[in-house]
Amino acid sequence: MATSKKTKEKSIITDKSFQFLKNYINNASPVGFESSGQKIWLDYIKPFVDNTFTDPYGTAVGVINPTNNFKVVIEAHADEISWFVNYITNEGLIYLKRNGGVDHQIAPSQRVIIHGKKGAVKAVFGWPAIHTRLGNAEKEQQPKVDNLFLDCGARSKKEVEALGVHIGAVVTYQDGFDELANDYYIGRAFDNRIGGFMIAEVARLLSENKKKLPFGLYVVNAVQEEIGLRGAEMIARRIKPNVAIITDVTHDTQTPMINKMIEGDVTCGKGPSPCYGPAVHNKLLQLVEDVAAKKKIPLQMRTVSRSTGTDTDSFAYANDGCPSVLISIPLRYMHTTVEMLHKKDIEQTIQLIYETLLALTPKTNLSYL
Repeated sequence: MATSKKTKEKSIITDKSFQFLKNYINNASPVGFESSGQKIWLDYIKPFVDNTFTDPYGTAVGVINPTNNFKVVIEAHADEISWFVNYITNEGLIYLKRNGGVDHQIAPSQRVIIHGKKGAVKAVFGWPAIHTRLGNAEKEQQPKVDNLFLDCGARSKKEVEALGVHIGAVVTYQDGFDELANDYYIGRAFDNRIGGFMIAEVARLLSENKKKLPFGLYVVNAVQEEIGLRGAEMIARRIKPNVAIITDVTHDTQTPMINKMIEGDVTCGKGPSPCYGPAVHNKLLQLVEDVAAKKKIPLQMRTVSRSTGTDTDSFAYANDGCPSVLISIPLRYMHTTVEMLHKKDIEQTIQLIYETLLALTPKTNLSYL
């Protein structure tokens, strides 16, 4: 009797798209300075769309069927949290301000890149050695924005400025993409360049599978989400979409110090995580749930209060209102240099958005009444 062999399921992510993901994650794309990452993204997506455009602040858009009056958006945001150079001491040490919701507690001993006028400058977040702190009679100091500083090897303000470092230069962490056991990926700025990767892959699948959509599709990679959803606000007013599908990250709640009663029960590797909330259109969400059930894509439902805290809010309340839905991907250690997610969730979120687009038409009834 012949023995059966379990065949390994083919991955949605190709070798070429995986290389794009790594390059895209490793590239710095801080809030307000996203252009280099947007160029990488546009270069990748151009073969899969009919045309592309950018807005004055750098949001990048790929369009399929640009002449169709019914407009559907799939969207992610491209920016990452970072720091600004704010003050340079006479001794050459550099003090900072936040650019987005960067976590100051992870900063001590991190390696960074200062993006100066003469190019990249390497530096570190210095922190006094434990030997010098334990003997202090005063309470041991904790890292705060006002006591954190960068050391780039310069020993005077003049030497710092000679490197091209200036007030307003943006600073990003050095850590990049890596792989762990059991199909886990780590890196900084998966929040939310993983979203940019996933919507680009949706465009690729539509193109390679020669799918014809009955609407115009706008693949939107927005800027400045981390400081208040600003890029999404601008592009939503410009496109004036009829439907918007937003993707972002949400918290894996299985690690210590996270309260599931507050944050919900979400696990990396167990599927995309849509949510219920006022900005999320109930009938569009039901369509997503129906598609997931039909295609056997597991979902991890959760709730949000008042706002989603994502670009969903900007699209939902733009113009006269736009039916919008949020499909998040579980992420561990958000806003750190070791954000962690699972390959299976990436693929299933790509598949869910792709299949939802195939199920959606201009005649889909999204009326509440």
